[in-house]
Amino acid sequence: MDEIPDVGELVPPERTLLGPGPSNVHPRVLRAMATPLVGYLDDYYVDVMDDVQALLQYVFQTDNEHTFAVSGTGTAGMETAFTNLVEPGETVLVPSNGYFGNRMGQVAERAGAELVTVDAPWGEPLDPADVRAAFERHQPTVFGFVHGETSTGVRQPAVSELADIAHEHDAYVVADTVASLGGNEFYTDEWGLDVVYTGSQKCLSAPPGVSPITFSDRAVEKVRNRDTRPRSWYLDLEGVWEYWGEERNYHHTGPISTNYALREALRLAGEEGIENVWDRHERVAGAIKAGVTALGAPLAVAEDHWLPSLNAVTVPDGVDDSTVTQRLMDEYGIEIVSGLGALEGDIFRVGCMGHSARPENALYFVTAFAEVLADEGAAVNPASGIEATRQALSE
Repeated sequence: MDEIPDVGELVPPERTLLGPGPSNVHPRVLRAMATPLVGYLDDYYVDVMDDVQALLQYVFQTDNEHTFAVSGTGTAGMETAFTNLVEPGETVLVPSNGYFGNRMGQVAERAGAELVTVDAPWGEPLDPADVRAAFERHQPTVFGFVHGETSTGVRQPAVSELADIAHEHDAYVVADTVASLGGNEFYTDEWGLDVVYTGSQKCLSAPPGVSPITFSDRAVEKVRNRDTRPRSWYLDLEGVWEYWGEERNYHHTGPISTNYALREALRLAGEEGIENVWDRHERVAGAIKAGVTALGAPLAVAEDHWLPSLNAVTVPDGVDDSTVTQRLMDEYGIEIVSGLGALEGDIFRVGCMGHSARPENALYFVTAFAEVLADEGAAVNPASGIEATRQALSE
C-alpha cells in the first residue's frame, strides 16, 4: 500500500445513549482516561488497582477478597466465571428466557459442561418452583441466572431464594449483572451468591473494556481443587490473581486508561452513595415508564420484575420499530434499540443507565419519542406522555 489513508481526526457526534449500553459517561471519567499512562506494574498503578478492588467490593456489596476487573468486556466476565468454575462433564443449569441466558449456556458448553435448562417465556423471570424442579431432576453442580436480562427488560426477583435452592443441592451460583449492577438493588454476600460479574459500560457508566467480577471464598476453593486446568490461559483465575492479588506479578498488560476510568466512575458512585444511585435509576426510569404508558406505549413487563435500567417499551400497532429508532438517532441524536431474539419487532429497548439516568434525558426522550410515533401514525397521546413524565419527575 503506497498511499497514506487520509482518515482525519476523531469528531464523534453527540449522542444521548439510551440503549442497552454503553451509557454516557461523566466528564470526570473522560478526563480520567486522558491522564498520563504509567507502567502496568508501576507502584502508582498498583495503588489504582487497590482502589478499584475496594470500590468494586462496595458496589458489589461484598467482602470477597477475589474481587477485581477482568481485562475484557462483559462476556469476558461470563467466560471467566464458567471457565473457572466448571470442569468437563459437570452438569450446569442455565435459563432459557433471554438472549444472555442462552449465551451462558454456550459459554458453559465450551467449558465442557453437560448443559440443562430451566424454562420461562421471554419477558418473564424464572419461577423458583421451576428452578427447584430442575435441580431435583438434573442435580447440577453450577447454576447460572441473569439478574437483569438486557434482551427482555426483566429483573429476576427472589434472588436469595434461587441461591438457597442451589445451595441445598451443594451447587454454586453464578449471577450475570451486566445490565443491572450499579443501577438496581443488589447484595452479593447477603443473597449468598458465589460468582457475580458485570460490565463497565452500563450502570457503572465507564467505557467498555473491563468486566468487574467477584468470587466467594467457596467458589475460589472449588477452582483451586479442580482436577483439570481451566481451558482458557488468559482467564484462568489462578493466573489472573497473580496480577490482582498480593504478589502483583506480570500476567498480562492491564488496560491502564480503562481502569483509570473505571476507578473514577466507581468513585462517583461512592460519592453519591450506592443506595442513592439505585434510587436515582428507579426515579428516572419510573418517569420514562410513566411517560410511555400515558403516551400509549406501555412497558411489556410486569411491575414485580421490571428492570429500571432497561425498559421494554411496547411497539405500537402499525409502527415499524426500525424506522422509529433510526429517526430518533438521525433527528434527535437519541440511541434506543429494537427487540432481540424472540421479542424482535415487539419492543423498544430503552436504557436508563449510569450517567444517562438523568431527569433531563427522561423528558427529552419521551418528548422526541412521542413526536416520532405521532408522525409515524401511531395512536398515541403525546401531550399526556410528556405531562406524565414531568409529573413523575416532580414527585
